[in-house]
Amino acid sequence: MSMVDVTAKNEVYREATARGQIKLRAETVKLIREGKVEKGDPLYTAKISGTLAAKNTSILIPLCHPIPITNVKINARILDENTIEVESTVKTRAQTGVEMEALVATSIALLTIWDMVKQYEKDSEGQYPYTLIQNICVVRKVKR
Repeated sequence: MSMVDVTAKNEVYREATARGQIKLRAETVKLIREGKVEKGDPLYTAKISGTLAAKNTSILIPLCHPIPITNVKINARILDENTIEVESTVKTRAQTGVEMEALVATSIALLTIWDMVKQYEKDSEGQYPYTLIQNICVVRKVKR
């Protein structure tokens, strides 16, 4: 097992966008919309955690190359009464792509939202029957 050898590859512009959603109770989304989540604003915090995650991807994924990230943009928005969507775009000039960085950013941003609202999502037995992270995928990749 080893990293892919990218030594001979030229540095080029690369960009990747990943997207995913979290399903929550309508009551929880209403609290987010009204700014009444006790821990603070989950959407804003998700942007910060997603950015930090993108920058640390090679630490989290063992065979992922450390690359110079030139930009990270995280969008977190309420889609409907039960769904929040996170979209992460990562840019670089490097010898390898940034798909993993975009996927990690989206995943961690969604997990951050879950963490910030979990007290509202639990049922009477302390379980999460309504909470679901789904559809995390790369929606766009650029190399030029």
